[in-house]
Amino acid sequence: MSAETVLTTTRAVRKRLDLSRPVDLAVVKECLTIALQAPSGSNRQEWQWVVVTDAEQRAAIGDVYRRACNAYLESERAAGKLFADDPERSAVQQRVHSSVAALADTMGQVPVLLIPCIQTGADLPEGNQAGVWASLLPAAWSFMLAARTRGLGTAWTTLHLAYESEVADILGLPAGVHQAALIPTAYYTGADFKPAPRQPLDEVLHVDRW
Repeated sequence: MSAETVLTTTRAVRKRLDLSRPVDLAVVKECLTIALQAPSGSNRQEWQWVVVTDAEQRAAIGDVYRRACNAYLESERAAGKLFADDPERSAVQQRVHSSVAALADTMGQVPVLLIPCIQTGADLPEGNQAGVWASLLPAAWSFMLAARTRGLGTAWTTLHLAYESEVADILGLPAGVHQAALIPTAYYTGADFKPAPRQPLDEVLHVDRW
């Protein structure tokens, strides 16, 4: 794949994750090795990566995710309730809503769950945390891009963070280790992916001034 193809076809895969096909840990390690080439503030490399393959651990995390996701789906910010006054965009949102609900039911069965973490000490700094998370999130996205080139589907999810301490207990995370996401990782079923509809660039571009 060209870099452009990878960047424009790495989609959130929720309904099409193959729950029955194992993912070799060696492949996950290859993707993480690539992810470690991402930038981090002052080159501190404070990231930590929890790869969950144990069935009981995955099921326990899946239960937490389902609870958080169900609360989200009932909230006013749920994907299916956005852009209700735009029929075309609302139709897209309804499909997203459906796929989010599907993942809530299957998260605990996905062969690999990746939880990118950052180790900052006991507490996150007050105020602007952009620098903290910018030292982890690009690497997590690099993992997802690397997974795409190996025929793996992923999805960026954060709903479980409503119960972050519960997942920390499940995984035995020490104090000062903060989770950024929960990334289900599996081979996918069906056809390949294509670029998704997006707003025209001119609607979101500002040159020199707003």
